[in-house]
Amino acid sequence: MKKILLSFAFALVSMFTFAQTTWTVDPAHSSINFNIKHMGISFVQGRFDKFIGKVETSGANLDNARFDFTAYPETINTGVEARDKHLKSADFFDAEKFPEMTFQGATLSQGKDKNYTLKGKLTIKDVAKEISIPVTFGGIAKNQQGKEVVGLQAKFTINRLDYNIKYDPTGAGVAKDVEVSLFFELVK
Repeated sequence: MKKILLSFAFALVSMFTFAQTTWTVDPAHSSINFNIKHMGISFVQGRFDKFIGKVETSGANLDNARFDFTAYPETINTGVEARDKHLKSADFFDAEKFPEMTFQGATLSQGKDKNYTLKGKLTIKDVAKEISIPVTFGGIAKNQQGKEVVGLQAKFTINRLDYNIKYDPTGAGVAKDVEVSLFFELVK
């Protein structure tokens, strides 16, 4: 009987210790932004207005977390309607044929302080590439509804030509490198 009780207690403790927690992106407090050089002299900034995402953790921290994010190219917004229409076309994102861009995080390693490196697969159009993203953990707090929220921030650069966004391949008018800035608040 004692062994059965100990086995049950161990199973119960293990279940709570390794309980999976899902954090979902709060779109009202999050954004996916980009910045790209234009004609070598200025920058065009934009964002994606629709995106979803979640982080699944198996403990109290980000160790062994799984990251899944999706952005919708049809919602690109640079503040100029004609440019946005062009960016949605086959010259750039081909949003009708490729309605989603995804990132699936596979491994996360902690650096100094609240800095991490997230490695995973970024898929844009018909290309999936492994990338490393520096992530800053902003912390955990309670929102106005009393729910736990976590803050994450990431900034990285990709070469758009690597993802078959081949318009102006010389980069003279539209630069090859795109700076991406992510700001996420996720709700437990």
